[in-house]
Amino acid sequence: MGVVEEAHNVRVVGSGERTIVLAHGFGTDQSVWKHLVPHLVNEYRVVLFDNMGSGPTNPDYFDFERYASLQGYVLDLFAIFEELAITSPVIYVGHSVSGAIGLIASIHRPELFSKIVLISTSPSRFINDVDYYGGFDKEDLDQVFDAMNKNYKSWASGWAPLCVGGDMESVAVQEFSRTLFNIRPDIALSVAQTVLHSDLRGILGLVSVPCHILQSTKDVSVPVVVSKYLHKHLGAESIVEIMPSEGHLPQLSSPDIVISVILRHIRFDILKPETMKPSA
Repeated sequence: MGVVEEAHNVRVVGSGERTIVLAHGFGTDQSVWKHLVPHLVNEYRVVLFDNMGSGPTNPDYFDFERYASLQGYVLDLFAIFEELAITSPVIYVGHSVSGAIGLIASIHRPELFSKIVLISTSPSRFINDVDYYGGFDKEDLDQVFDAMNKNYKSWASGWAPLCVGGDMESVAVQEFSRTLFNIRPDIALSVAQTVLHSDLRGILGLVSVPCHILQSTKDVSVPVVVSKYLHKHLGAESIVEIMPSEGHLPQLSSPDIVISVILRHIRFDILKPETMKPSA
């Protein structure tokens, strides 16, 4: 195993001809894909990894300056591709901020991506603006950062059920709480600030790789209107499907509903560039 693979806990499973890269969002790690992976390994070569700063990675490797922008994560993604000798186009499935990272990466190296599946992804502009609704006012985010800084575990305990959309007894909430608690607090705050202060709106038109945008009906972090904004402003062909699920981690909290939707979008290309109706 190479240095990059070891640092990001890269796993490659399955043996299909086509490669799928599964990239997790903030507060989670590659375990968030546990319900999806078994459905892929007989058809695809599946690449899983942990973003730097997530719980399973070595905190000593986290460079606060490098990861002050999403570009640091884009460089990590390309390093993983290089070490795995990935040169053919992959299907990239990105959850939350990793969806945004995939969009940036595809602008730099479109030949490496055949399709991008975005799950609960924002153009990384979470702050409301004059002509844009991101879901939060600046004061809201300042309060989030202050709470994380003062008592990270207390903040995480409150954020987990709100983000997932369940109570503390929920298996999904407990799982998300576990991965949140595994992150070193100062790193978690730094990553949250990077994610919530980023803004991809100005470069969406440069994306040329087809995008499938999957969105929960109710998501406290990414409202439905944000997914529709993505669909409207991406330069590539795109399609939106609003799923009858609740929460920001639907692949974890509603696998019975969501996994079949994700698989359909992985297996089939865009038929028409218009918003789809909610799945049954």
